Amino acid sequence: MKKNMGTVDRILRILIAAVIITLYFTNVINGTVAIVLLVLSGIFILTSFISFCPLYLPFGISTKGKK
Repeated sequence: MKKNMGTVDRILRILIAAVIITLYFTNVINGTVAIVLLVLSGIFILTSFISFCPLYLPFGISTKGKK
């Protein structure tokens, strides 16, 4: 897996995941929507830590800066 995520992309994903988790634990979101968003936030956190987004691959997208 070649890294294809830049620092800004990774930070934004972690922040979005943190907001979703906060909304869940403060009971702002619940039910099926909450479960779907929690799974999405888990995916965001996982992809942020490994710096690879599989959805970027077929489209040739890379937010990682050029060297």
